[in-house]
Amino acid sequence: MRITVLGASGGTGSKIVELARGAGHDVTAIVRTRNGRDTVADVMDPDSIGPHVAGADAVVSAIGPRAALAPTSVQTDSTRSVVLAMKAHGARRLVVVSNSGMVTDGDDPFTRYLVKPVLRRVLRHPWGDMARMEDVVRASGLEWTIVRPPQLTNGPRTDAYRTAVGTNVRGGMRVSRADLAALVVRCLADPGTVRQAISVAN
Repeated sequence: MRITVLGASGGTGSKIVELARGAGHDVTAIVRTRNGRDTVADVMDPDSIGPHVAGADAVVSAIGPRAALAPTSVQTDSTRSVVLAMKAHGARRLVVVSNSGMVTDGDDPFTRYLVKPVLRRVLRHPWGDMARMEDVVRASGLEWTIVRPPQLTNGPRTDAYRTAVGTNVRGGMRVSRADLAALVVRCLADPGTVRQAISVAN
C-alpha cells in the first residue's frame, strides 16, 4: 500500500512511519523542515502537498498543535488543505489523529463533572481546533477514519490496547504512541473503520 504521512516528524507521526514501513508499505513521510531523509512540503498549501498524495492508497494526518495552550487553527487549516489536495488528485482514504479528551460521553461522574470541565477550559484552544478539524473530515466526502487517543505516552508497543467506536474507551486515560500508531496502520486497510470515530486506550 502507498501511504502518505503528514506530521511525520512528530512523536506519533514518526511511529506511524516506522510501523508502516516495517509492515512493508511504501511510505512518503511529509515534514516541515528539511532533514535529508523525508519529504518537505507545506501542509497549508494544497498545491505543495498535492504531488505527494497523488496515487496514494491512504493519507494519514498526525499533525498536532505547535503550542499546547495558545489559540490555534493548525489542525483545521492543515486538514482542509489535505482534503482539497486529495480531492484534486483522486485520493480517497484519510485517517486523522484527534483526541478523546474533548469527547464527553459515559465517563464516570468524577471525570465527567469535575475533570473534563476543567480540562475543557484549560485546553479550549487545541480541543476547539480538533473539533473543527473533525467537522472538516466528516464533511469531506472522503473515506475517513478519526482516531481519538487520550493522553499519549512514550511507552512500548503492547498491542493490548482497547478500542471503542463512537464513544470513549471506558476508563481509558492513556495510550502509548506506539500502540496508537499500530491502530492507525491497522485502520488503513480495514473497510470497517471507514466513516467511524474510534477511541483507543491501554
